[in-house]
Amino acid sequence: MTKQVTIPQVTETVTFADLYVSPLNPRTVVSEEEIAALAENIKVAGLIHNLAGYRHEGKDGVGVVAGGRRLRALALLQDDPRFQTVQVQIAEDEETAKIWATSENAQRRDLHPADEIRDYGALEKTGLTASQIAVAYGVTEKKVYRRLALAGLHGAVLDAFKASEISMSQAEAFTISNDEKLTLEVLEAVKAGGTTGWNAMSDYQIKQALKPDHIKGSDRRAVFVGVEAYQAAGGRISGDLFEDETLFDDPEILDEVFRAKIQKAATEYAEAEGWTWGEGLETDYLYSGDIDERNMGRIYKVEGEFTEEEGERYEELAELHNGDALDDEGQTELEALQEKLDGAFTDEQKAHAGILFYVGHSGKLQIMEGLVRSEDREAAEAAGILAKSAHKQEKPKKSPISDKLRGDLDRIVTGARQNALVNDPTLALDLLAFQLSQSQGWQRIHAYDVTLPYLPNEPETETGFALDKRLTLPDPVEKKGTLADDFKAFRKRGHKRSMDLLVRRLVGQLNISDADLGGLIDELTKKDTRDTFTPTAENFFDRVGGPYLVALWNDLLDLTPDHDAAKAFAALKKGEKAKKMEQLFSDKAVRSALGVTEAQEARIAAWLPEGMV
Repeated sequence: MTKQVTIPQVTETVTFADLYVSPLNPRTVVSEEEIAALAENIKVAGLIHNLAGYRHEGKDGVGVVAGGRRLRALALLQDDPRFQTVQVQIAEDEETAKIWATSENAQRRDLHPADEIRDYGALEKTGLTASQIAVAYGVTEKKVYRRLALAGLHGAVLDAFKASEISMSQAEAFTISNDEKLTLEVLEAVKAGGTTGWNAMSDYQIKQALKPDHIKGSDRRAVFVGVEAYQAAGGRISGDLFEDETLFDDPEILDEVFRAKIQKAATEYAEAEGWTWGEGLETDYLYSGDIDERNMGRIYKVEGEFTEEEGERYEELAELHNGDALDDEGQTELEALQEKLDGAFTDEQKAHAGILFYVGHSGKLQIMEGLVRSEDREAAEAAGILAKSAHKQEKPKKSPISDKLRGDLDRIVTGARQNALVNDPTLALDLLAFQLSQSQGWQRIHAYDVTLPYLPNEPETETGFALDKRLTLPDPVEKKGTLADDFKAFRKRGHKRSMDLLVRRLVGQLNISDADLGGLIDELTKKDTRDTFTPTAENFFDRVGGPYLVALWNDLLDLTPDHDAAKAFAALKKGEKAKKMEQLFSDKAVRSALGVTEAQEARIAAWLPEGMV
């Protein structure tokens, strides 16, 4: 049995100004945010526990050996007379002071997050606000809100979390469930799979198991219908608190409301614009083959014609637009000219045709105009609105030309076309630019046997990354009808614009693997990666380790590890280090405050991670 020794204790009232943190106090790294929260707690509840101190030989005042956080918090309350003197328990010798210092630090135990969730939830039920709970526990409101978001979890889920049978993120996934039986069944499966490894259930898998039929609020149907209309029809919703996502729990009701709303929108639009009919579809896209399957004909806008002056002005404005140098007034003028060039449907056309509405992936209405139903085709053809179909309904006769011979004849036609086109290089390059700018449904335009695959040139996060807009802007080419019609409209924009598009598309595929050739191109173009990339916490510093950041900080600022600035940076938390590094690179005021020299400025301005130079 351990013999217990009673240590004599003396309590004194000490003026706050005579207190300081003792070198024996082991708690040297503190969070300013936590100190502020603790100060608010003390201000409301008072100083419940006395500080423990020791009078060090050769020093005035009392050094606090236990209660350093409380001392720092009291420093923020010195405008309150209640805290200008403090009760301090004084150790009679240094050995006792050391025991007190190490004992309090060792006995301090943070609550497990599961216990915090339960405690905060219970306090909220008594009527306390998140702010009051934060004061009571000496934590931030943000932490309280994070815990309260899990307060509705089933007790078994919290028990499993506390026992480390499931992870925090797995526990968060259960917040979408309101079915106790299913919750417990899924929980057992999650516990069996563990928290890591191949068998561990992901957050997505857990949510799918809990609500296999739910539809996310980001689904195109949900976006189009909206929560209010869905609920008015009797639909139930729930939420994924940790993805800021609303879940629609009744797919059948959502589909019913979706169908009614899109049909109403199509009918109203057709009436307002003078079309004969309007129909809403449930599909998320319309292909040319869909129109053929419906046996519909299609009419197109009557194209506008430019005067010579308008054509020249259009080219001038288009060039400014491509160079991102067009002002708002010029943009308005360009759009007006484009609208004239695009043309419009006539009233006579509308009298024989209608429109189809569908909702795209983003949840926005899309429209296809100028469609003639099969029952209206004869009248439209008679009125000259729709060209008569060349397709016969009767069974086609067998051709006397064999497939092999047809192949040879097709090659002859291709050769003849190439012979003619080689004499018109402008047309040949316009056609290539057109191919690289267009697609029709899922079928690529194959004028040339050339394709440009997708080449990723943007990082996962665009923070600190600025790609030239000419490499990202879409090509404003409207589909007017057949490929021939579209190509004629494309050429009206002028050859110079075709060349500009062609260069942008080709440069967007640049991917040089040979180091020597790449170096030559960089030299000729005077490439500077830092013109495009600035390191930030999000795009780089948060994604490397703390020791790397410490070494980089010291290297950029010419610091030795024992320098005060180096030690202060090393003592920061990982996230704080990353943020500080971002400020060093992006904030001139921060560099000025740090006394950065010209040489260090140049080093920071030119620095790039390994492998990017």
